[in-house]
Amino acid sequence: MLLHSDADLAGLLRRTKTIALLGASLKPERPSYQVCCFLLAQGFQVIPVNPGLAGQRLAGQEIVGQLSDIAPTVDLVDVFRNSASLPQVVEEAHAHGAKAIWTQINVVHQQAIDSALAHGMDVVVDKCPAIEMPRLRGLGMEV
Repeated sequence: MLLHSDADLAGLLRRTKTIALLGASLKPERPSYQVCCFLLAQGFQVIPVNPGLAGQRLAGQEIVGQLSDIAPTVDLVDVFRNSASLPQVVEEAHAHGAKAIWTQINVVHQQAIDSALAHGMDVVVDKCPAIEMPRLRGLGMEV
């Protein structure tokens, strides 16, 4: 289901325990680094994913090279990759058994979104959980 409403976003965040963060960076000035740290501080289990940084650590978490390197199935794949990579990301996420895809701001690819929906995944497009969570809490919603 394509999630737009505040209630749907809050519900997804409440259901989510484990997040794979694709496109993780070790550079503190990068949004993926900042969001990883934010999500960890919110109590999520975050598994950073970046093939070029595999084996290194980000905020105490070991970075893995790809989704298939993650033993447990993740609830949510948070995508910090360019839009062109999204079709492949969706297929990998589906093969891994992920329940939801969340694309970061300006990461939009309609074919990939349609594919994720066809696979029965929940999809959030062009949003950031580090922005949405405080906003939703400000509205009095539990996330």
